[in-house]
Amino acid sequence: MTYQREFTKYLNVALVGVGSHSYRNILPVMHYLPIRLIAICDVNEELAIATAAQFGCKAYTSTAEMYEKEALDAVFLCVSPQAYPKLTLEAFEAGLHVWMEKPVATRVHEVEAMIDARRGKVAVVGYKKAFMPSTEKAIELVNSEQYGDLHSILAVYPMSLPPERGDILTNFKPTNWLGNASHPLSLMMAVGGKVEALTAHTNARGTGAIMLDFASGAVGNFHLASGPQPIESYQFFGGGWHLEIENSLRVKLQRGIPHVYSRTHNYVPAGTDTGAVVWEPQNCLATLENKSEFTQGMYGEMKCFCDCVLEGRQPELGSLEFALEITKLYEAALLSEGKTVPIST
Repeated sequence: MTYQREFTKYLNVALVGVGSHSYRNILPVMHYLPIRLIAICDVNEELAIATAAQFGCKAYTSTAEMYEKEALDAVFLCVSPQAYPKLTLEAFEAGLHVWMEKPVATRVHEVEAMIDARRGKVAVVGYKKAFMPSTEKAIELVNSEQYGDLHSILAVYPMSLPPERGDILTNFKPTNWLGNASHPLSLMMAVGGKVEALTAHTNARGTGAIMLDFASGAVGNFHLASGPQPIESYQFFGGGWHLEIENSLRVKLQRGIPHVYSRTHNYVPAGTDTGAVVWEPQNCLATLENKSEFTQGMYGEMKCFCDCVLEGRQPELGSLEFALEITKLYEAALLSEGKTVPIST
């Protein structure tokens, strides 16, 4: 881990949008990034001035004016999904690399327009669940030789499909489905890869299951759950092992226990090569490993963006192409009504 004050090579950046989420989660992560925060922009002038004063930078209410007056390498956008398409295109036109919070748009064609306008610039979308340490561990293990082929994924997340689904797409309405379904979907795609088809099986309340057919042959079950927290969990079933992520933090790898139906009498055989391995953050000390900026993946997504810009490479996880696939799944679930919807490539 390198702190901001210890880097020798920096990006000059601006932050657009300093509302509650940005102030609580985006700005604190910048302590650990190779950046210099040059300016802050928000339509709320009072908020922009107060936040800029706290962080020792300039305040603006106009992105156009900020881009004209400041020498920037990149911009961090934390606004609404309706505002991202215009602001992203404007930033690309100004020659800037762009990090943006999810969701990046309300429709697929808006993401496609961003890709067309990118012109070689780096763009990363903040799908934090895809960048969690627990997800990184899942990707590592699922792709190991011992794991075997990934057969299926079960994701349990508090979510429901909204009513009047066609109206939502027609009128670009923001919903909780738009705002938060991308969390489990991005995690499932980060581990399972591209999705070829989606089928939504839901009841009148919008709860039920969304089935995903992965290109790899694996099957995904995004269970739309309801109930008290904690409720979020993920399971990845392979031919050799299976893995669980519980409450975003606890990672449990099940390696199996030797078993002969008519003979085995001991569930804890000798040695350490079988059974479960568990990882979870420690809370004894005030360390970084248990801070939500790290456990929730926000550091990972923003560090990925900075690294890609400084190293002159395009991202894989969290790219605009990744965002396009997530947006296709978002639309397909609203259109499914129990029927299988192919996901176009």
